[in-house]
Amino acid sequence: MSEGSRPMRLLLSSPCRERLGERIHEAAAGRPLQFVGTDEGDADWAFVSRDVTGLSTKDEVLPDTQRFYDAMECSPSLRWVHVHSAGADRAIYQRLMARGVALTTSPGTNAAIVAQSAMAAILSLARHFPLLREAQALRQWQPLLQTGLPQDLEGQTAVLVGWGPVGQALARYLAVFGVRLEVVRHRAAADDCAWPCRVYERIDEVLPSADWLVLACPLSAQTQGLVDARRLRLLRRGARLINVARGAVVDEAALVDALRSGHLGGAYLDVFRLEPLPPASPLWNLPNTLVTPHSAGFAAGNEARVEAVFLQRLVERVSART
Repeated sequence: MSEGSRPMRLLLSSPCRERLGERIHEAAAGRPLQFVGTDEGDADWAFVSRDVTGLSTKDEVLPDTQRFYDAMECSPSLRWVHVHSAGADRAIYQRLMARGVALTTSPGTNAAIVAQSAMAAILSLARHFPLLREAQALRQWQPLLQTGLPQDLEGQTAVLVGWGPVGQALARYLAVFGVRLEVVRHRAAADDCAWPCRVYERIDEVLPSADWLVLACPLSAQTQGLVDARRLRLLRRGARLINVARGAVVDEAALVDALRSGHLGGAYLDVFRLEPLPPASPLWNLPNTLVTPHSAGFAAGNEARVEAVFLQRLVERVSART
């Protein structure tokens, strides 16, 4: 049977099949389409939904996730994979693309959520909430007069690295609080950015003026190790770092040193070089440091937004075959 005459075989999870089955057939517009599971043979297309990856990370893949990954790699007919995340830097996706599989992602579906998490962390650090929480845990009445008054957020400078959907949402939030912005991105100023822009290679020019270094960029050859020990030293003493990008954007050992020495006044970290973050990591216990388990983008509404993107990409795939 030729590929044109047989049903297209779509690999997806059982929960996703139950949840989306009818809508997928509607998107197929009458073209023959067959659902397959991880033990049901070769697939032409695959949808890696959130329930597939579950609590797996790039460094620790759980068995159910691995079975799905294995099914994709063992499908010689696989031509297209759609992923629930905005990034595609996991090794499995790199291997699939290397063999010619088309891969699409879901950029922007959780951008506002990630930006809100980053903004919440900025407000928390700016208002010294970690210090107050420590005092609460000790049942100690410690007004901020004793620890140093918070500086006004209005008028401070944030160096925002990355100008994708997360960076753009963050820029809007920061502007509401009167924060001055310097944007660092893969290309110089363009019509889509109202603030001063520089390319990654010129980040040194703006680091000395930063009260906040906010990382919201993709991981690429340009951003791998972008914030190293030398660049951390360029920041003014007391500056704070926010990382909702990828752990490998920052030299983690240098970051620990900068936080321990007090050169950095605090940090919010949602991503790490190794995930899950090992229990022995000093980042767990550093003062004025907020750690979250790569969950800045989690929200109940993400699933529906991702599925809408997937269904639109499916319509485009089906149309391309007619």
